[in-house]
Amino acid sequence: MQKVAERFLRYVSFDTTSDETSEAVPSTSGQMMLAKELVRELKEMGLQDAHVDENGYVMATLPANTDKPIPTIGFVAHMDTSADASGANIKPKIIYNYNGEDILINEDLNIFLTTEEHPDLKKYIGNDIITTDGTTLLGADNKAGIAEIITAVEYMINHPEIPHGTIRLGFTPDEEISRGADHFDVKKFNADFAYTIDGGEIGELEYESFNAARANVTVNGKNFHPGKAKNKMKNSMSIAMELHEMLPYAERPEYTEGYEGYFHLNQISGRVETTSMVYLIRDFDRAKFENRKARFEKIAAYLNDKYGEGTIELTLVDQYFNMREKIEEVMHIVETAKKAMEEVGVTPIIRAIRGGTDGSRLSFMGLCTPNIFTGGHNYHGRFEYIPINSMEKAVEVILKLVDLYSSQA
Repeated sequence: MQKVAERFLRYVSFDTTSDETSEAVPSTSGQMMLAKELVRELKEMGLQDAHVDENGYVMATLPANTDKPIPTIGFVAHMDTSADASGANIKPKIIYNYNGEDILINEDLNIFLTTEEHPDLKKYIGNDIITTDGTTLLGADNKAGIAEIITAVEYMINHPEIPHGTIRLGFTPDEEISRGADHFDVKKFNADFAYTIDGGEIGELEYESFNAARANVTVNGKNFHPGKAKNKMKNSMSIAMELHEMLPYAERPEYTEGYEGYFHLNQISGRVETTSMVYLIRDFDRAKFENRKARFEKIAAYLNDKYGEGTIELTLVDQYFNMREKIEEVMHIVETAKKAMEEVGVTPIIRAIRGGTDGSRLSFMGLCTPNIFTGGHNYHGRFEYIPINSMEKAVEVILKLVDLYSSQA
């Protein structure tokens, strides 16, 4: 089990930040570099069919070692990291036998990981914890998931006395920019169901996600010299601010939690002539989700009527849907994951994802895929950390899941 941390530390040396402005697949070359390294490692372990396709998707198979009719289980994780913080030159630190105090993670810059801002740290007193140096993210989202899956598969290879069905591995690019399932070949993957190992703290088990859409907004104005602009200038930035204020103030991410949806202004740039905005629209309830998109369209229509047709150009793009709609039909995959956690001493924390995973889309592509924890905290930021014990428990959960389905056959 100790290999899981070693693997993780090796994988985070690859800069795999995805880039939503890129049209390439995968969106960045670092993801393909990691993909090729994973294929090399999997082949070295004995998985002869391990390969990466032209789009950067890694797949491999651990063949069944029994004739019992056991379902084919897939395990999926993504290779890219978020652009919300730098993923280059990551310098992980290991805090051994954590004592419950604030952690100095960068002595030169006097950066602390504090228990006041991150109270969950107190849960891991006595654990060994991997942190950043406070200047980059860590990459547990989702390189920890990759390390945990491969470590579990290696354990099964080294212990052939443990019966198991066919195990499929899938590592995807560009999940952080909502393209992780764009070129995922579900038929080729050929699993009965799967699990993403992409959750947060130890115990997380998720089978509900947001319904998600992206609103691309262009505001077209007219520029004149400000000294002679009266009754002529149409300032696109002012109109953009007006649009933003027409959306419910209390329905922004910073004011919502639980099952509450939101409108999130994710990007904005502009000058008098043109302003571009990107909104993320999220809700768990499909009807409310559709109402949110309709509200956006009404606001655009109102502003076009007020300032002239073509002032607001709006494109709404659905990104993924609440996977609960599909997973409810096969709840045994959630119940078995819950049992697996309990049997290895992990308390399940079943909650809805205030976001999405590859499983959100894969479930609607015919591969029902709930989400299991990696053990990480503070994803997408400079204060990301992961306890090594939590990673080891994730490996145990994977192995127990396989065992439970084998014993049920």
